[in-house]
Amino acid sequence: MEYLLGFTIATFIGLTGVGAGTMTTPLLILLLGMPTSQAVGTALIFGAFVKIITTPFYWRRGQIDKVALMYLLGTGLPGVLIGSLLLSGIKSDWVTVFVGLTIMIVSTFNLFRFKAGESVDRKPWLAFVALPIGLEVGFSSAGAGALGSLALMNLTKLSPAAVVGTDLTFGLVLNFVGGGIRAAMGDLNGPILTKLLIGGAVGAIIGSLLAQKLPSKKLKFVLCLALVALGGRLAWTGIATHL
Repeated sequence: MEYLLGFTIATFIGLTGVGAGTMTTPLLILLLGMPTSQAVGTALIFGAFVKIITTPFYWRRGQIDKVALMYLLGTGLPGVLIGSLLLSGIKSDWVTVFVGLTIMIVSTFNLFRFKAGESVDRKPWLAFVALPIGLEVGFSSAGAGALGSLALMNLTKLSPAAVVGTDLTFGLVLNFVGGGIRAAMGDLNGPILTKLLIGGAVGAIIGSLLAQKLPSKKLKFVLCLALVALGGRLAWTGIATHL
């Protein structure tokens, strides 16, 4: 199950650029019964691994804007630190509810990427939006892909490829830092992560190759709709324990 799960998630990430946190965390909770805090930590490390495979291609092609990346990391890193620490102080059931709602909101935001209007060059504004994005990533593992790319699309004049490359690098750093914090606090399932990584390595390569042939926009749209439903199911799981 874990091998197939890692393969499937990584394939969708390679195809669409979406799903490192929004897919992994709820599936670990709902399918494998993993505790929420442990699922978040495992998802962060898994997401970092998948992005390590894809990000170097963008670096080599010069499709990462270093100025925009520095604005994002300047406040995003403190945000992920705070978000990771907040997770340890909240009751597990309410964390599950919050993670589910976060995934619903992030996936809904991602749907608006298909309707984004003409962009403007306001890179310094990225520093203001990166802090709450970092908080979301540290707390729920979700947000770097959907919200980060949405901010880049609307606040910069970067090409679509540069938006993806810059956002992947931003997400890679946040996932690595947030996952490291969660692992240090014991919120990591090593055996399951290993199986996810084995399946994910194959899925990331296949997804990247298929992305050149399949209609990624349509796949991304369908995936986001599914994630809205998945987030709702996860939120209801947490709420139901109090009914």
